[in-house]
Amino acid sequence: MADAVVIPGRRFGPGSPLPMYAGDVAEKRGAVVHRHEWAGEPPGPGPGVEAWVQGEVAPVLDGLPGQPLLIGKSLGCFAAGLAADRSLPAVWLTPVLTAVWLTAALERATAPFLLVGGSADPLWDRAAARRLSPYVVEVPAANHGMYVPGPLTDTIAVLARIVVAVEEFLDEVGWP
Repeated sequence: MADAVVIPGRRFGPGSPLPMYAGDVAEKRGAVVHRHEWAGEPPGPGPGVEAWVQGEVAPVLDGLPGQPLLIGKSLGCFAAGLAADRSLPAVWLTPVLTAVWLTAALERATAPFLLVGGSADPLWDRAAARRLSPYVVEVPAANHGMYVPGPLTDTIAVLARIVVAVEEFLDEVGWP
């Protein structure tokens, strides 16, 4: 049986829509989904946040057999170094591609990963995303929360599009 680890962003936890539904995709494929909750308040922006995230996530990974799928949202994407070190496939939702230590970790990755971001997110870097992975979903006008201008139903449609992209990515890479 496969495992998936959902690593939340700074706010809202693993039950917020993006990481929740991405984890549900793995669960529908028979995976046991482990939804991580932060043990405390993360440090502010800077290289220390990567060590803090990895310190929280490494014990979860150490307790799992095999090669789990990682699903990270924003802050959770700082687990990319662990994914690279352990050759784990991943889905990175709104990664902070403006942080050089995060892009360096993604450059080291040997397992496939999907990057999902919005063109209106100041932490998203379109060129870096396309350089780092052949699996990229960029939503026009979406901000860091993947909200788009207009009616809320337009943002809900974005969420549905991301769920389909996660399904297609997992199909393409043969996970699990």
